[in-house]
Amino acid sequence: MRLESNIFWMPSVFFFVAATAYGIFTGWAEWVGITCILLTGGMFVMVGIYFKMLEKRHGTRPEDDNSAEIAELSGEQGVYAPWSWWPLVIAAGAALAFLAMAVGWWIMVPAVIIGVVGLVGWVMEFSTGLHAH
Repeated sequence: MRLESNIFWMPSVFFFVAATAYGIFTGWAEWVGITCILLTGGMFVMVGIYFKMLEKRHGTRPEDDNSAEIAELSGEQGVYAPWSWWPLVIAAGAALAFLAMAVGWWIMVPAVIIGVVGLVGWVMEFSTGLHAH
């Protein structure tokens, strides 16, 4: 995870320097641009910190080791539910939300309800029933 963390740390430094340069060139009079550039750098910092935390939690991975063999990465890679219908429910909620922006805002209420039900169902899919962990 060290490489991924560094990939996000480097742009954050760039955006902080760019915000300073932007402030200097505008005479510190245009605060919206400075704030936006600083927030962009802050978002890169947050992702970099997250990858650093993952590096501490999971240690060195085979892809971080230059002398690792391909077979070291074999095995289970994660959980994927190909039989899940919940993404379709979330997509229906998103479609209704976009329809609400075009037709009328009153459609946003059922869109949010359907979207939340779909999201909760998808997150809790492995917590109940036959495939509970």
